[in-house]
Amino acid sequence: MSFSSLGLSAELVRAVSDEGYAKPTPIQVQAIPAVLAGGDLLAGAQTGTGKTAGFVLPILQRLSTVPAARSGHRKPVRALILTPTRELAAQVEESVRTYGRYLRIGSTAIFGGVGMNPQIATLRRGVDIVVATPGRLLDHVGQRTIDLSQVETLVLDEADRMLDMGFIHDIRRILALLPKRRQNLLFSATFSDEITRLADTLLDAPATIQVARRNTPVEVIAQRVHPVDRGRKTALLVHLIQSHAWYQVLVFTRTKHGANKLAEQLERAGITALAIHGNKSQGARTRALAEFKAGKLQVLVATDIAARGIDIEELPHVVNYDLPNVPEDYVHRIGRTGRAGAGGEAISLVCVDERDFLRDIEKLIGRQLPRETVAGFEPDLAARPEPIPGVTGPRRPGAGRQGNPGGGRPRNGGAGRESHAGDGRESANGGGWRQAGSAASQASPRGTSQGTARRAEPARRPQGQSPGNAGRRGR
Repeated sequence: MSFSSLGLSAELVRAVSDEGYAKPTPIQVQAIPAVLAGGDLLAGAQTGTGKTAGFVLPILQRLSTVPAARSGHRKPVRALILTPTRELAAQVEESVRTYGRYLRIGSTAIFGGVGMNPQIATLRRGVDIVVATPGRLLDHVGQRTIDLSQVETLVLDEADRMLDMGFIHDIRRILALLPKRRQNLLFSATFSDEITRLADTLLDAPATIQVARRNTPVEVIAQRVHPVDRGRKTALLVHLIQSHAWYQVLVFTRTKHGANKLAEQLERAGITALAIHGNKSQGARTRALAEFKAGKLQVLVATDIAARGIDIEELPHVVNYDLPNVPEDYVHRIGRTGRAGAGGEAISLVCVDERDFLRDIEKLIGRQLPRETVAGFEPDLAARPEPIPGVTGPRRPGAGRQGNPGGGRPRNGGAGRESHAGDGRESANGGGWRQAGSAASQASPRGTSQGTARRAEPARRPQGQSPGNAGRRGR
């Protein structure tokens, strides 16, 4: 099947072809005709499946073929795309510009962490599509610099993450500002009870698409657990990176302090690394991500908030330095690799304190992850779990607040996962590590022939691949 057979215009097909794509992904095959039909849509798709193009392309098609109902001299905002983080907003808007390059469609991204005046100037000139984080959008609403009264299509991208980050009240405020007659598109990697309730209130007889089994990581990702003592995680990570010549590694930590500390330790070991998290300025986050994408940075250490919008083609390795205490976050994290059908490897460094987190993750994904003990880093099997600092009890999606993520408003009454020295669940069971699965063996991650001092050249996308989650220009 080709993109032209999905009903897209010659201009859009040309833009897609310019990016080297020939065949749509399964989510695109289903979503594009559904959006073009004008009805509401509930779509469940793992990250990296090409879902962004699945809604950007048909929105561009509809806006370019149906004239706007103008009121006054300013071009009205006709499509609003809400995202949970700044990085994701920037990447989605990049997709809009990439695929709309041959159309007369204007777009802009508005998010926090940067000045409002340039955003106000762009909005005054008039744009068709706004990609925004909820908090900054409401800032513009409060200053009357944006009019949402003529929005024809609303997209909630990564809706599960927006709810988890505490944006539900902002979303409801935004919904009250929109026309009652509009098209609603809800995309989510996971379907919690909260997402189901939101869909029931937001969507009208939606088409439903789900391209992967609920809460299941994409199958092309090789997943593995390395048991290790809590005090030897950094040494093990350094060993894995250096011995296997990993040149591009995204590492997740639970806290901002942990991300900073780990990046400094990796630098001292001769591994180029930077940390990104909610306390970093938007400029610093953007620069670090650009260096990582360009292959100038070997390791990017990130917290869950900052990493949500990271979209890198053929990212080979994701490492969970700290296991997430919310199981669904594991799915989001490892989805940074294995994108658009490419292979990838997700490795978790797990100490005895995180045993319950691992159990919950395996329950969610419906499989036991293979354990491989690395020679020289065997954990003490008699070690007993200790409370993770800052942890007071179970955590589930939506239970806490995320400070000021993605330009959203800070809230009282709960600290985000990034805010504590540790944020997880204390193990309720005694006892140390048990050998699970096959016998412990020497780990042999799929490395490359590159040395650590050598930088990878940007990989070229093979012809015939379909557009992924974000625009691919300038990478």
